[in-house]
Amino acid sequence: MSPLTIGILAVSMSVDAFVASLGRGAAGHSRGVLAALKTGAIFGTVEMVTPLIGWGLGMAASTWVEAVDHWVAFALLGAVGLHMLLQALARKTSEASPATSLRATVLTAIGTSIDAMAVGVSLALLDANILVIALAIGLTTMVMSASGILAGRWLGQSFGRAMEALGGLALIGMGALILYEHLAG
Repeated sequence: MSPLTIGILAVSMSVDAFVASLGRGAAGHSRGVLAALKTGAIFGTVEMVTPLIGWGLGMAASTWVEAVDHWVAFALLGAVGLHMLLQALARKTSEASPATSLRATVLTAIGTSIDAMAVGVSLALLDANILVIALAIGLTTMVMSASGILAGRWLGQSFGRAMEALGGLALIGMGALILYEHLAG
């Protein structure tokens, strides 16, 4: 793969993490640059590891992984998105958003990176340099997620609950889109 192709792949794999980070930042789940970098590091690490897992699984059993990856992504993104949406609707305008757990951050990162696992399966069939590609995806995701947290935080100061609700709807939508794309062919 050329560097341009790897770059395009890395950005495309990072967009969903960026959207999820916007919602998390708007909901007030991460405060400050250090927290944004921490969240970015979690998203980036998960996004870097999942294509490696996919590549390994692709070498072993590509048909099985492709058969269930869309359901896993749909379930994880749908559950996290629904939780965000319900929190936004239940909270009064004056209430601060509750702090999120490391577990919720990791689950969101996993949900947004299932597609990277599927890409890893495909890369196993292409005999591509998976280490370079996984590193590019991980670093790009880290930068985009940290940026999303900071941008979401700025938006959240003005639009708070609405941004959190939109972030939840975006995650549900991403999960539904992944499921639809796989089921529609």
